[in-house]
Amino acid sequence: MNPIDGAGGAGGGSYIDQLKALQEKQRAERGDSGEKVTGQTDLKQEDFLSLLTKQLANQDPFKPVDNEQMIAQMASFATVDGIGKMNEQFGSLNAAMTSSQALQASSLVGQDVLVPGNDGFKTAEGGIAAMVKLPQALNDVIVRIQNDRGELLRSFSLGAKSPGDHRVEWDGKDDTGNPLPEGNYSMNVSGNIDGKSQDLELSTYANVNSVLLGNGDGNVMLNIAGYASPVKLTEVLEVGKAGVSGASKS
Repeated sequence: MNPIDGAGGAGGGSYIDQLKALQEKQRAERGDSGEKVTGQTDLKQEDFLSLLTKQLANQDPFKPVDNEQMIAQMASFATVDGIGKMNEQFGSLNAAMTSSQALQASSLVGQDVLVPGNDGFKTAEGGIAAMVKLPQALNDVIVRIQNDRGELLRSFSLGAKSPGDHRVEWDGKDDTGNPLPEGNYSMNVSGNIDGKSQDLELSTYANVNSVLLGNGDGNVMLNIAGYASPVKLTEVLEVGKAGVSGASKS
């Protein structure tokens, strides 16, 4: 006989504690080695049902288990089991959504996308296109092109511009009209605001080389030409060919 005290009985401890104590005692009686139970510290629902059956069969008739406590513990186990199943379902849903995003993102390989930042990659015969956001009307908007060493290679004016988004294109040439080599360049756009020259918010078109599924966190990443680190799919502002022409314009 392995009686379990009812609520408030002389045995003391909660109902769960008594169930765990009985489980450990039964393991010892069966001669279970520590290796068989290594890493198992929580009771599962099947363990609870097994112990509950043994408890009802072996309970002390003078100290029966309190009905309300038993019902409360059964409800707790049912709730925990339900939460566990819900977590598994959410995990499956997250995996399905990640796969769907990856499938959609795979169609972007080879496409030009607009992403925040002023860095871009110039091909041998192309240039760089971007979108600049003006907070107010400006009398003169200046564009400066620098290489990856910070050297100024080209500067030109867009003239007066109204508030809002404006397209900016650089044809890939320096101030003397000579084509610059393929590589990484940065485009900085500035304007005079309240008497001071300030850099303006810029987003650059770049080509997608490949798609990454991330680190299991549900984030689909894009490897973009000219960018040292992958860019999140959620950061893409626009999809479409940059279409840089042979002249700088807005």
